[in-house]
Amino acid sequence: MQLSQFTDYSLRVLMYLGFRNDDQVNISEISSAYDISRSYLMKVVSHLASKGFVHTTRGKGGGVRLSRPPSLINLGEVIRECETSFHVVECLGPVQSSCPLLPECVLRSILREATHGFLGILDKYSIQDLVASPSVGRGLLRASI
Repeated sequence: MQLSQFTDYSLRVLMYLGFRNDDQVNISEISSAYDISRSYLMKVVSHLASKGFVHTTRGKGGGVRLSRPPSLINLGEVIRECETSFHVVECLGPVQSSCPLLPECVLRSILREATHGFLGILDKYSIQDLVASPSVGRGLLRASI
């Protein structure tokens, strides 16, 4: 399973903000730290705000910060809110599949179980788990200089 770039950037934003604790951070700072287009990052932050992960403030002195403690932002929840599909093969999608192996296909049920397992493991972790290591913080600080 491969996560989209949008989800990757969403997790990076949340990690950056998690390391900065309750500080309000300018989007340009995050953009510079990760070398991500500011305009694309604004879309990511807007989505995260609409899902309640971050709080944004406009205008002079504005920025973005986590809307709740990093320990309460679950990775599985973030990924479910950012990914558009977890259908690793056609037959797991919402559209009627034309696969001749259905409905008896064992692979389909195994892949569905694997997807649930993938998300289940992510449900065990929070943003706090990702930023707990001091080396992560040092890496972020180096990237933002």
